Amino acid sequence: MQIFSCFCCGKGFDRQKKVKTEPSWRIFSLKELHAATNSFNYDNKLGEGRFGSVYWGQLWDGSQIAVKRLKAWSSREDIDFAVEVEILARIRHKNLLSVRGYCAEGQERLIVYDYMPNLSLVSHLHGQHSSESLLDWTRRMNIAVTSAQAISYLHHFATPRIVHGDVRASNVLLDSEFEARVTDFGYDKLMPDDGANKSTKGNNIGYLSPECIESGKESDMGDVYSFGVLLLELVTGKRPIEKVNLTTKRGITEWVLPLVYERKFGEIVDQRLNGKYVEEELKRVVLVGLMCARREPEKRPTMSEVVEMLMNESKEKMAQLEANPLFNGNNEGEIIDESSEIISEETDHV
Repeated sequence: MQIFSCFCCGKGFDRQKKVKTEPSWRIFSLKELHAATNSFNYDNKLGEGRFGSVYWGQLWDGSQIAVKRLKAWSSREDIDFAVEVEILARIRHKNLLSVRGYCAEGQERLIVYDYMPNLSLVSHLHGQHSSESLLDWTRRMNIAVTSAQAISYLHHFATPRIVHGDVRASNVLLDSEFEARVTDFGYDKLMPDDGANKSTKGNNIGYLSPECIESGKESDMGDVYSFGVLLLELVTGKRPIEKVNLTTKRGITEWVLPLVYERKFGEIVDQRLNGKYVEEELKRVVLVGLMCARREPEKRPTMSEVVEMLMNESKEKMAQLEANPLFNGNNEGEIIDESSEIISEETDHV
């Protein structure tokens, strides 16, 4: 638990500085957001996610924002949009993208965030910035640890505790310093309970745990599975599911695991790094990712344990991790790909 003290509780930070740098929470008018986004112009569109489209905007004071325009929201009388969004706004962690405010006018429901200039992790691994190789090994390790800390905070420390339900590369945003900011958590109460926005739909195929595919229900262990896939994606530069040929697809765990059995970690790492990585850190991230992506939920670590494993540089701990029977080649059934036949193309969004 000590791991989280400087990140989750704000200890060690100057309170006055924090007050000055964090934008204040407020209610935005629809007119103001129309002006900021040029009436939600297509040219301002950053992407589309499970819950709605996201647009870049600029307020009258020059500050840049991202506006999520929800596709729909719950019409149940017991759900108050403003109350639910304000609950989300109270969830604070340095690696979570905090809500700045909202707008609820007429049929529109919009949520406002700070704009992240380096977009999402998916844009650097597979999208518009992928050829620029801006993610060196140090940045990748920092993204792995800090995004794990953010999800662990949601699971173990937030009030109320939150299951993310949609952990994937497009929901890990990067600020101006390439610090991770996890987004799109806690929206389920705002959305209609008609199955249209459940996690078994949309473009997160490849990240879903076997039990989520089967039941359609999200869980903290489902988040762990998704995060394991995300870790492997981060270090390999490969998508969760890739086409091998016209008729065959392959999940990332199916590709990584045989190479781990042969200890060919150099073939696993993203070749765009040109060999510039720390071998022990690479091993640690890959092995932790595979432990998270085990078929049986009860055999996966918790997110707090994931953080501890990623941060622990002890040679003894590394030896224990490598000695896990999971990696001796006799347990292939424990890590399998249960993905749909759909191969999705993720879009950037915040």
